[in-house]
Amino acid sequence: MSSAQTAKDRTLIAVIGDEDSITGLLLAGIGHVNQQSKKNFLTVDAKTPTTVIEAAFQEFTERPDIAILLINQHVADKIRGTVDRYQAAFPALLEIPSKDFPYDPEKDSVLKRVQKLRGD
Repeated sequence: MSSAQTAKDRTLIAVIGDEDSITGLLLAGIGHVNQQSKKNFLTVDAKTPTTVIEAAFQEFTERPDIAILLINQHVADKIRGTVDRYQAAFPALLEIPSKDFPYDPEKDSVLKRVQKLRGD
């Protein structure tokens, strides 16, 4: 299978985030449950173990139908090592703010890579 075929088949947005972020994005229509009953989102709260977050991250980054993975930045901080090691173009990884945690560009793994490529 060519990479063009692979990119064309990626039609979903996945989300790992807090309840408010997930609710808003589900109301916007991103929710999907496939034939194996796998969802394209994970709601994270204070009680969610890091292993569950990492497992969801791995699953979403390996699924051939995910084009974009959105993750709340404060959730990404819990698995920062895994997030920083992620290098693939698809799915695109975007760290987003949440209601209670503002966006910090100093922590964003994608922005750090761009700055490194530019020599900043």
